[in-house]
Amino acid sequence: MQSHAPFPFKFELFGQHYHYHYLFETLAFIVGIRVYYYLKKGIVDPISDENRLWILLGAMLGALIGSRVVAVLETPEVVHHLTFAVLYQSKTIIGGLLVGLFGVELVKKMIGVTIASGDIYVIPILVALFIGRIGCFSMGIDEPTYGIPTSSFLGMDLGDGLMRHPIMLYEMVFLIALFLLFRALKNKNLINGDRFKLFMLLYFLFRFLIEFLKPYQSLFLNLSSIHWSAIFIFIYYYKFIIRIFKRVFT
Repeated sequence: MQSHAPFPFKFELFGQHYHYHYLFETLAFIVGIRVYYYLKKGIVDPISDENRLWILLGAMLGALIGSRVVAVLETPEVVHHLTFAVLYQSKTIIGGLLVGLFGVELVKKMIGVTIASGDIYVIPILVALFIGRIGCFSMGIDEPTYGIPTSSFLGMDLGDGLMRHPIMLYEMVFLIALFLLFRALKNKNLINGDRFKLFMLLYFLFRFLIEFLKPYQSLFLNLSSIHWSAIFIFIYYYKFIIRIFKRVFT
């Protein structure tokens, strides 16, 4: 079907055309790091700068591995003829957050850090995610984050002539809502680590639900690797979920 949509957005450099997505990915990383250091100036961090660097290293290595593995599992048939190029090009933030979490926990055990370390990363992650999603949206159907066709007024032509759910716009609105929520919680007396746990649960819940609006492939029991990643997080944080429910309903 012919499309008159401007997607994907590209720029020309030395005669070659490139997606703006690559620029936004780089910008997301740079701005996220700067926001982290800005917020860190205003607190007394019980974790030393050296240990923070080790924790960040664990997070980045875990994210590097997890983002690729979970992304590859989004298309299970690729596993049988996997190449380095496919592995390198495949990535999803869900896998990055999931395995990055365990990378952090592993490093903390190795260096002897026993206190929660994630709260300070929530706002930088939200900012970086938002910037990165602008890049994803600019790619239209060239990025496998588009939605299924819809007759809803929210539908957009993302480059193939079909009116689809603009999943990235939905997520950007959700990220703004999360940002406002955590800004409102800034001065609340919460247990150390609860902000990060709440972020993980809310973001993974959103991704679990929004996945049904995407043309996903089943990994197991008609659920994708994104679904199963979210379920794993729900199980991992089950004590926190029970505690929150008891606090709300008692």
